[in-house]
Amino acid sequence: MENFVLVLIYILIGTQLRRLPQFPAETGMVLNQYVLYVALPALVMQKIPLMSFSADLWQPAVLPWAILMLVVGVVLLAGRLFSWDKNLVAALLVVLPLGNTSFLGFPMVEAFFGEQAMPYAIIYDQLGSFLALATYATIICAWYNPNVDTPSVAHMAKRVLLFPSFIALIAAMGLKGWPYPSLMQSLLDSLAATLVPVIMVAVGFQFRLRLDGKEALPLGFALVVKLLLMPLFALALLWPLHPQPLLLQVSVFQAAMPPMVSAGALAIGAALAPRLVAALVGLGLIMSFITLPMWYWLLQHLM
Repeated sequence: MENFVLVLIYILIGTQLRRLPQFPAETGMVLNQYVLYVALPALVMQKIPLMSFSADLWQPAVLPWAILMLVVGVVLLAGRLFSWDKNLVAALLVVLPLGNTSFLGFPMVEAFFGEQAMPYAIIYDQLGSFLALATYATIICAWYNPNVDTPSVAHMAKRVLLFPSFIALIAAMGLKGWPYPSLMQSLLDSLAATLVPVIMVAVGFQFRLRLDGKEALPLGFALVVKLLLMPLFALALLWPLHPQPLLLQVSVFQAAMPPMVSAGALAIGAALAPRLVAALVGLGLIMSFITLPMWYWLLQHLM
């Protein structure tokens, strides 16, 4: 609970820094880039070598893709039933399947489950959410945005392979079993320790909430799917496989994360229901501070 309170304090600090003229509007973006290029790769390099490889590690990697397919079906069905505009449906197709499994997921997993849970969270994010963002979400945005060409397979592969945390993931797996020199270990530990405060301050700095009465129904639908239905999907898919308790808990918890900020930025950049997307990302973040402790409590009792 202390770690959870610290996360809330970091976010509050970010919201207050936004009011100071010394911090320009680009501050949140700069902090995000620091996390993407420095703190997140350091965390991956730090945690992955500590992971014990087992036969069921494929589960947190495949689970996000299975949930994605289920959510796509739910969104298309809802779009047909409610006769939603194709741009609105496209926005939900981009934003709903992808959770904030790194920027919010990592600090929340560490706060609730401890450092030993981080390798599972990293596998879920890097081989699931991140790959889906770089491929699936990019294609959907290009498909529905007439001003953007659909990216080639080579373009998407380059985007994935050159992403800093993915490079760190491959390097960490290759170095597993080889202890780091003490200086390198100290460097990784100190850089990884900056991830939670920096990214939570950035989340607070960038937080916006814009509501539109006309979009109340799709917004409510999206929040229910993202915060309640998706973790239920994860639980239903994993439970029959009898995975390790911590693996199941972390995977379901990651599936319960609010919408990914980067996916929202992609959708807004493609002019896909920008007001709805902004409201969904903002309100989802707020509500997740209620729903995530609820899911943690439920998972603890199920185990």
